[in-house]
Amino acid sequence: MRKINLASKFAAIVLLMIMALNASAQTLVKGVLLDSLTNESEPYATIRFSKKSAPDKPIALAATGLQGEFQEKVNGKGEYIVTFSSVGKTTVKRNFILNGEKALDLGKIFISDDVKMLGSVEVVAQKPLVTMEVDKLNYSVADDPDSKTYTVIDMLRKVPMVTVDGNDNITVNGSSSFKVYVDGRPNVMISSNPSITLKAMPASLIKSIEVITNPGAKYDAEGVGGVLNLVTNQQSGQKKITNNGTNVTLRAGVNSRGYLSGVYVTSQKDKLTVSANGYHVYTRMKDMKTDMQRTQTSSSGHSLIDFNQNMDNKVRLTMGDIDASYDMDSLNLISASFGVRGMSNDNNGTGYNRMNGGYYGTGFGYTALTNTNMYNFSINGSLDFQHSFANHKGRLLTASYRLSTTPQKNNTYSDFESDDNTMLNLTDRWLNEHANTMENTFQIDYTMPLATGQNFDAGVKYILRSNRSNSKYYLDESGNYVFDDNSSMNYHHDNNIVAAYSEYALNKAKYGLKAGLRYEYTFQDVKYLSGKGEDFTSNYGNLVPSASITYKLGQSKNIGLTYNLRISRPGITYLNPYVNTQDPTAITYGNSNLKSEEAHNFGIVYNLFNAKWIVNLNLRYSLCNNGIEEYSFYNNHVLNTTYGNIVKRKNGGLSAFINWNASKNTRIYVNESVSYTNIRSNEMEMKNHGWNNSLFVGFQQTLPWQLRFSANLMTSTKTQNLQGWSSGYTMDIFNISKTFLNDKLSVNLGTAALLSKNIKINSYRHGSDYETISHTTIPIRMIALSVSYSFGDKKTNVKKSQKTINNDDLINKQSQTEQIGTIGANN
Repeated sequence: MRKINLASKFAAIVLLMIMALNASAQTLVKGVLLDSLTNESEPYATIRFSKKSAPDKPIALAATGLQGEFQEKVNGKGEYIVTFSSVGKTTVKRNFILNGEKALDLGKIFISDDVKMLGSVEVVAQKPLVTMEVDKLNYSVADDPDSKTYTVIDMLRKVPMVTVDGNDNITVNGSSSFKVYVDGRPNVMISSNPSITLKAMPASLIKSIEVITNPGAKYDAEGVGGVLNLVTNQQSGQKKITNNGTNVTLRAGVNSRGYLSGVYVTSQKDKLTVSANGYHVYTRMKDMKTDMQRTQTSSSGHSLIDFNQNMDNKVRLTMGDIDASYDMDSLNLISASFGVRGMSNDNNGTGYNRMNGGYYGTGFGYTALTNTNMYNFSINGSLDFQHSFANHKGRLLTASYRLSTTPQKNNTYSDFESDDNTMLNLTDRWLNEHANTMENTFQIDYTMPLATGQNFDAGVKYILRSNRSNSKYYLDESGNYVFDDNSSMNYHHDNNIVAAYSEYALNKAKYGLKAGLRYEYTFQDVKYLSGKGEDFTSNYGNLVPSASITYKLGQSKNIGLTYNLRISRPGITYLNPYVNTQDPTAITYGNSNLKSEEAHNFGIVYNLFNAKWIVNLNLRYSLCNNGIEEYSFYNNHVLNTTYGNIVKRKNGGLSAFINWNASKNTRIYVNESVSYTNIRSNEMEMKNHGWNNSLFVGFQQTLPWQLRFSANLMTSTKTQNLQGWSSGYTMDIFNISKTFLNDKLSVNLGTAALLSKNIKINSYRHGSDYETISHTTIPIRMIALSVSYSFGDKKTNVKKSQKTINNDDLINKQSQTEQIGTIGANN
């Protein structure tokens, strides 16, 4: 009897041990959720794990990430069910069995639209406009009805961590130094003139806007604020639809200031896919007014310049792009792209100057007639080859080449009239400028998964960059323009950059880690073919670290810490030492001795996302000890404006984006940024500091008959620079849209500044011996109508390599004419 009891106890102990081992078995279940039609990632879908025997009792909950990826630890062994659900999609269930393995990869899981739900009159829920990670976010422009009549710069006012002030100056993550990409590829023309280009670009051309606030080591070290990527085509690395077919979209629009027209075509035949798009935009601004008073103190006393100007502006933007990809086989892909962009900016201004007191004695006046025609053109081409390794899933080798050239032309004519001038040289003059930046870039990237949840990236890059500037100055002598060699310059500036990087990423169930290191070495050579200046050579290196840590607080929220060091190399507009003397009272010139500025960036990011709420909070701090700053001073009674590495800049702030889906038909959202800036310059013996606030509040409502209505209000306070400040602005935008013929035809009506006809911007600037106050009035009221029609097969998209060349190097300065000319130029 005792032996039986001992045997029973032993059997019970063995059974308990087996049950405990089964209970302690833990498997990391992972995979990726994709849209079955477009193969795009499905972010923030709800995931429920349950045992097959009890499907209504979830044992684990999770959500897909920004790229549709998921990984969750599941305890035990046996048969299980995983369920995926997302707004507007059918519910997907997948059965799987666990046998105690450490990891189980479910691979790609496809989820489709709920045709019955989407086809009904009422929309059950709204697709989220924003998807977020710690180091980047994505704003879905295509899903925002305002995009049908807005421009890209108008949409940027809605995007978290991006602010646009009354002068249309853009800042990303609190910094005006950032880079603009189009479909993952940089465009020098857009990066050098983002306000003027994005002001003319229709938002309907853009699918989404990515804000990469913490670029990793694989990105170039340039761009303090980060990277704006304007996505117009399917994102890289996605599976290509095998359907053959062609899709065409035609767009046209007219408004009170201009018109637009465009076409987008994509076609697929077996392994070859080609897409092409073209746009032409024309805008005109009339009666922009500027009043300026400048006081100078000198040994002669106080001198006053009173300046009044009226200006008309015309902008024409023409764009064309072609993308193609060819699947050689299941492991090799070739993709290519070619694009051209041309933009002209014509300004006609009539100004009157009155000089009094001090150096100018009893005073005199003169009239200046100015005609400026600026033309920017860019040609970009790239070729990428991607190889996947058959027996190593996720391992990729990519070789890329990119060619970019951006010729620019500027013709400025200044004619003067005066009856009583005896002090200034008011000879009529003509400035003819030609500039170009050409780049040849070679790059190799390697991606290798190390283990479950671990990834390693490495690469090398070589950039040959050639900057050319030829400025010719002419004076009117007896009705003929005569070349002035003393005031002209031919200047060459070459930069060759060698770079190498490595980056490690770790993703576990609750936390993620990314750390990288990049080294760049620059060979710089400057030559003066004509004009004043001495040739010189300068070589230097930059070691650039980056890191981020993410912790998952729950199913739908996370928090993260970020750090990176970013640099900004000055572009040719900053470096060109040519002295522009078009204004007899003020001259401008660049500084060829400028060095790259370095900025340390720290951030704390909090994200929350569910069916009702999307919240993104970003607390940031940036420190730069050798910042490039524009500054002005008087010399021989002429105002000089140039640039120097003369400031220590500290900037801290909080960005908040809150989206509330109040009902199935109502969305309310807020995008706000509050920051504090402290700027000091020992060289100028000056300092400035202050708070800035930018607020965008929006409301979207689906009305009966599926009318989509939106109302938006934006406002900002003044911003500071070393020598002064610029005031804020307030503006309203309304839009209503309707689709017909199964969403093939879209009609949109929009207005801007309906409640306030003009934007008024005040600015103040001072030096040790002068003070300037200006007031600018810009008529921006606009009414716009646009129509688009699509036909053909919408399933076709161009496949692209997962790695390609990204040159986010240069910062360039817009001229005052360019800045003023773009304000309010909506389409």
